[in-house]
Amino acid sequence: MSDLVYLNGEYLPLAEARVPVLDRGFIFGDGVYEVIPVYDRQPFRLQHHLDRLQHSLDGIRLDNPHSLEEWQSLIARIVEAAEWSDQGVYLQVTRGPAPRDHAFPKVVQPTVFIMAMALTTPRPEVVANGVAAITAADNRWQHCDIKTTSLLANVLLRQSSVDAGCAETILIRDGLLTEGSSSSIFVVKDGVIAAPPHSNLVLPGITYDVVVELAGQEGVPLTMRAIPEAELRNADEIWLTSSTKEITAVTRLDGQPVGDGRPGPLFRRLHAAYQTYKHQVMRGRNG
Repeated sequence: MSDLVYLNGEYLPLAEARVPVLDRGFIFGDGVYEVIPVYDRQPFRLQHHLDRLQHSLDGIRLDNPHSLEEWQSLIARIVEAAEWSDQGVYLQVTRGPAPRDHAFPKVVQPTVFIMAMALTTPRPEVVANGVAAITAADNRWQHCDIKTTSLLANVLLRQSSVDAGCAETILIRDGLLTEGSSSSIFVVKDGVIAAPPHSNLVLPGITYDVVVELAGQEGVPLTMRAIPEAELRNADEIWLTSSTKEITAVTRLDGQPVGDGRPGPLFRRLHAAYQTYKHQVMRGRNG
């Protein structure tokens, strides 16, 4: 992590950053967050991320503490100070400190925190071989579209895959695929890509949207619809997508091979398109 962070109007070393123990983010998980990938010190789809932040703030009835221009300036300072050209900017907004009471405080003083982290992307062997995943019941709340800091359910679900030696836990609710514990999910069958549509049960993914756009550019059929568990288990290909996972193939699910147990042809095609997009658009290089 970068040494310089932003906290409530100050830029200071990470080791000196402090919040009150009665901050509602600490006491209740009463806050939201965003992670913004940065390539060559240029935040990727910043407007999309800040729009999602606004959606999350609206979802918890917390006024946005900054204008678009203020967010841009704050993030630019953190990006500039970080040691990495490629980084992930983490920002968090909580309802701030108040006496412990479930009800909102009458006077709200939001806590705003921003830091940078190194951006890690899939290793070549992961791209070549894919990863293993497990499934689990989606036991989270009914507003998974809000990117809240209350992530205990996701943490426990993700730990289940760690305990199993796997890269992700893919979630099933009422017999339908929702998403991963920290990723969006796509499935492929007979040359057609499918993904769960946006709803209150899934987080709207920025990388998800990129994959949808790239599929259109590549002329690959893609549909956003409800996906039964049986379709997931019988898929020719399964993909994880996120800012750090980019597009990653799942080649084993619950101990069974997905397709022929290797990354499939549509994965290879969309992964190549994503890398070209990253080179030309995210990094702004056309050579």
